[in-house]
Amino acid sequence: MGLDREDVPARLRRLDVAAVHGMRLLIARGFRARLLGLAWLAAVPDDCMLLIPGCRSIHTFGMRFRIDVTFLDAEGRELRTVHDVGPRRVVRYGPAAAVVERPAGSGLIARREDPADALREERRAA
Repeated sequence: MGLDREDVPARLRRLDVAAVHGMRLLIARGFRARLLGLAWLAAVPDDCMLLIPGCRSIHTFGMRFRIDVTFLDAEGRELRTVHDVGPRRVVRYGPAAAVVERPAGSGLIARREDPADALREERRAA
């Protein structure tokens, strides 16, 4: 798999990517990437997740597929996961320091592993 982006939607190819437990963690740093998240995309590969640092709420307006949402603390540990979130929803969790969005039923956090290393790297880069 590696960090290949060829199968990732064009809008997400510009994002930084980290390998986390055999999955691709795309990091949304800019305003547009954070605002849009996975909205308006037909699909993303099951091995991709979107990390939104410094975030404690997301919306699913414009979503074309259901997602799982995991809220992380400052160390990248899972605080709360909301599964199978449909379109036109707002999900928030006040204590969160970051959010991970991924296609429903897929992904690293669904297997109870966390992307703490990637979140720590993101904090060092900021």
